[in-house]
Amino acid sequence: MTESQKHSIQTTEGAPVIRIGALQWVKSNLFNGVFNSILTIVMLFFLYKVIPPFVKWAFIDSLWLSSAAQCRTVNGACWSIIPANIRFIIFGFYPHELHWRPFLAMIMLVSLLFYSKNRNHWNKYFGYLWLAGLFIMGLLMKGGLLGLTAVESDQWGGLPLTLMLSFFGMFAAYPLGVLLALGRRSKMPAIKTICILYIELIRGVPLISLLFMSSVLFPLFLPEGLTINKILRAQVAIILFTAAYIAEVVRGGLQAIMRGQYEAAESLGLNYVQKMRLVVLPQALKIVIPPSVGILISAFKDTSLVVIIALYDVLKTTKATLANPSWMGFSPEAYIFVALIYFLCCYSMSNYSRRLEKELHA
Repeated sequence: MTESQKHSIQTTEGAPVIRIGALQWVKSNLFNGVFNSILTIVMLFFLYKVIPPFVKWAFIDSLWLSSAAQCRTVNGACWSIIPANIRFIIFGFYPHELHWRPFLAMIMLVSLLFYSKNRNHWNKYFGYLWLAGLFIMGLLMKGGLLGLTAVESDQWGGLPLTLMLSFFGMFAAYPLGVLLALGRRSKMPAIKTICILYIELIRGVPLISLLFMSSVLFPLFLPEGLTINKILRAQVAIILFTAAYIAEVVRGGLQAIMRGQYEAAESLGLNYVQKMRLVVLPQALKIVIPPSVGILISAFKDTSLVVIIALYDVLKTTKATLANPSWMGFSPEAYIFVALIYFLCCYSMSNYSRRLEKELHA
């Protein structure tokens, strides 16, 4: 047996700790049977065929700051498409000289979300801080006050639009979903029937149909001369769609609570609202954190569907960039960049949910 395969035993506070050599670990975990050995060899061969060519394409033969014409002379990736079009990809048709406003609004939103991660900050001033932040962000995007040039919402696009639709969609859909879940379990037949019909109807149609209805059909039912902003209509459709799925997840959490918890709350003389707010919902919502976050992540990615109603989210601005004849043929680089944006946002939500689970189950 080689030295790297030998087990070394040390003692830490009286408890023996066994250290296994690298070769022994590989043998125990990757080559501990015929099937695992074959699978390991196949995966190593696959990685050998994929990773070196990708590294060569993405980093060695790539161009980062060049013109489109120079990119066509090399076989590597043309990452130059990103810095050359970054403003349009991120901000869309928002006036070029005013890009600092949506940029500042995004910084404020991310800062507020980061500040909100710490539950110790959730005090009586927390809500006022968010209200002030949302007002300032809306003022920056819309303008029209305090000397800021007004910018119509049809010029909003790119990453600010994606963040706005997803954040407000999640923020409004979750409490609505909780109310729908409680309504579906209600003992009042009328409320229960309405909630069941709503949930089943919304879950039975794709989001794309709701977006079409909000954009095309809904304006037909409005009084003559009355119009509602297209972004607002899309936002409402996303909220209604997400809330229906949240409702079913929360209903599962409510069913997981033992009957004794309900009876204990009733024995204390708590009314229905107090029972749900103080005893049942805190336990149920803690149980359903993983599936709830999964739905919210899906809702964040589904905001890309607003492209069908001519809203320029970050995916649509990327597609518009690729429609430029100068940059045609460099779609892998552009979509990898957009994929990284989506991944960072989704991973942040997933990471925070795991942290919240640990805190609540501690």
